[in-house]
Amino acid sequence: MGVIQNYGKLLPVTEKTPRITLGEGNTPLVYIENISKMLEIELYGKLEGCNPSGSFKDRGMVMAFAKALEDGAKAFVCASTGNTSASAAAYAASVGKPCFVLLPAGKVALGKLAQALMYGAKVIAVKGNFDRALELAREAAEKEGFAIVNSVNPYRLWGQRSGAWEVCDVLGQAPDWHAVPVGNAGNISAYWAGYKQYKEIGKTDKLPRMMGFQAEGAAPLVTGKPCPSPETLATAIRIGSPVSAHLAKAAVEESEGEFNSVTDEEILAAQKLLSSKGGIFAEPASCAPLAGLVKLKKLGKLPKGIKVVMVLTGNGLKDPDTAMSQAGSPVEIGDTLEELLEVMKG
Repeated sequence: MGVIQNYGKLLPVTEKTPRITLGEGNTPLVYIENISKMLEIELYGKLEGCNPSGSFKDRGMVMAFAKALEDGAKAFVCASTGNTSASAAAYAASVGKPCFVLLPAGKVALGKLAQALMYGAKVIAVKGNFDRALELAREAAEKEGFAIVNSVNPYRLWGQRSGAWEVCDVLGQAPDWHAVPVGNAGNISAYWAGYKQYKEIGKTDKLPRMMGFQAEGAAPLVTGKPCPSPETLATAIRIGSPVSAHLAKAAVEESEGEFNSVTDEEILAAQKLLSSKGGIFAEPASCAPLAGLVKLKKLGKLPKGIKVVMVLTGNGLKDPDTAMSQAGSPVEIGDTLEELLEVMKG
């Protein structure tokens, strides 16, 4: 069972929409006890790395593919910083259609590149940033008549609403704050739309404040200025011109939320904290919300006792190189018990 099967009545599907699925959705919502105590809040992590291709993108991708197939799509194209390409390639493989993914050359984490290639997509490295790759993808899709499955595709955001519905189904209502990393800015607006839709049908009696977190080197929604050369080790949010910026701004404004930025150093520290104190390994971009919560706590801007859900958008195995750069190395010993016990005592 997947997103369409579980929430079809809330989605724009018809009798002709193929009920495709890779088992996306139904991801764990985990109470993170140690970090909750440290921050003096009730903190939950939505483990989107448990989706089939290892990120939240699968929620929207299944809808984008289903509706495109309903319209007779013969091939699919997307631009990506990594996770979108992995997800699109996976669904294309599952339905037996060609997929073309455009990636910024040298700017994609190894795990994500490996996924797109293994799923059989035609991977094209563009000598430019993500924003240029997206321009090219849109132009090619229009010229060739392919279905573009970036978040400019409205069905992507429809599918991503399901994350909010799952949160409410587990908690019984919406949280006080919903914290999410912001790159191309579709997910924060999709969650907001999902919460509003659930309130309209009586599934929750309140709405959360939407708290968006960007990397300092790619923070156009925080600074209010264009970011033509975005730079951050959090590759999934290394985007300087978010295509869904207008929707994200509306979500934050309507919910009385905020955009905040965090440094790469703060993101890495949050990744280590989440792993070592929470038992959850998430990719760097996923840890921007936790970095932001820690920062707000230090500034005295994190209310005590509130219920916070943060979206951990991708699995830590997506970017093993960044993790290993701060994780240290194994301790080498010979093959004797004495050496082993010596290390254990040390």
